Amino acid sequence: MTAAGSHLRSARLPAILLLAAAFAGLVVANSPAADRVLAFSRVHLGAGPVDLSLSHWVSEGLLAVFFFVVSVELQFELTRGELRSARRAVQPAIAAAGGVVVPILVYLAIAVAGAGPTAGWPVPTATDIAFALGVLAVFGRGLPSSLRVFLLALAILDDIVGIVFIAVLYASGLDLAMLAFAVIAVVLFAVVSRIDGPRARGWVAASLVVLAIATWVLVLLSGVHATIAGVLLGLAMAQGRALGVRHALEPWVNGLILPLFAFTAALVPIPAVGSGLSPAFWGIAIALPLGKLVGIAGAGWIAQRFAAPPDQPRLALGDLLAAGALGGIGFTVSLLLADLAFADDAVVHDEAILAVLTGSSAALVLAGALVSWRARHHRRMETS
Repeated sequence: MTAAGSHLRSARLPAILLLAAAFAGLVVANSPAADRVLAFSRVHLGAGPVDLSLSHWVSEGLLAVFFFVVSVELQFELTRGELRSARRAVQPAIAAAGGVVVPILVYLAIAVAGAGPTAGWPVPTATDIAFALGVLAVFGRGLPSSLRVFLLALAILDDIVGIVFIAVLYASGLDLAMLAFAVIAVVLFAVVSRIDGPRARGWVAASLVVLAIATWVLVLLSGVHATIAGVLLGLAMAQGRALGVRHALEPWVNGLILPLFAFTAALVPIPAVGSGLSPAFWGIAIALPLGKLVGIAGAGWIAQRFAAPPDQPRLALGDLLAAGALGGIGFTVSLLLADLAFADDAVVHDEAILAVLTGSSAALVLAGALVSWRARHHRRMETS
C-alpha cells in the first residue's frame, strides 16, 4: 500500500475521492436502488446502549478517527507550528473569526427574513482542510508559501470552532458521571502513550487501543457527540507517537472514512425536497461561498493593517480573496453540523445537506477560478 498510501496522503486525490463519493451518494439516493440503500443505512448494529445504525457508526464511530487525525495536527500546530505563539496566530485568528461571524450573520439574515429555522447557523462556519488544500494543490502552482501557511492555520482554527460547536450545542441528556470516566480514560491514555522502550511497545499499543475504544464508548454514553473522543485523544497523546499514528491512519481516513461519510451524508432524495426550498437551504448555500469569502478576506485585510507583526509576510487582497473562497468549501464538518442541527426535521435536514453540497461546490468553482488567477499573477511576477 506504499504507492497508494503516498497518493492518499497528497492533497489532490483525497479531494477528488470526497467529491466523487458525495456525488455518488446523491445519484444512489435518487436511483431505483434508493429505498434498499437507505434501508440498509438504517440497519442497527451493536448491543445495549451502544446500538447505532450503520450511518451513525460512520458519523459517530469512523468519523472519530478523522477528528483524531485533525486534533493531532492541531496539537502540532499549537506547540511547534504556525499557532505556537499568539504573535504568529493573530492574523489567521482574526481572519478565522471573520470567516465564522459573517457566514452566521448571512445565514441568520436569510433565515429570519424568510421566517425559516435559525438552528442551522453553525453549518456554514466550517472549512474542509483536505478539500481546500486539494484545490490549492491543483490550481495554485506559483502561489507564495505564505498563502498555504495562512490557509492551514485558518482552517485549523476553523476546526476548533466546529469542534466546540459539536461539543457544546449538540450534547443531549448529559451524563456527568460518564463524562468524568471518559476524562479519566483520556488521562490514562495520555500517560500510557508516554511509556517508551522496546519491551513495552506491544502492551502499550494494545493498551492504547483499549483505552481509545473505552473513551469513545464513555463519550457516546455521556451524551456528548462521540467524535469528540477523537479530539480529546489526539490532543492528549504524546506528540511523537501521535504523529506516527497519524501518518499510518491518514491513507485510511482519506481513502475510506471521509468518502464513506460523504457518501452516507449525501444520501438525500432530491424529490423529497419539493419545489419550494426553505430559507435554511438558501442561508447555507449562500453563506458558505459568499459569507466565508467576505468574512475571511475582510477580516484578514483588517488584521494585516492593524494587528499583524511587521515581520510577518503580507498577502495581497487578491490572495486573501482566494483564501476566503477556499474557506467556503465546507463539506465534511459542515455535513456533520447539518446532520446534527436538523436531526429532528427530516425535510429541512435533506435541504441542509443539499445546501452544503451546493454551497461547497459553488465555493470550489469560485476558489478554483481565484486561485488560478492569483497563481498566474505570481508566475508572471516571477518571470518579469
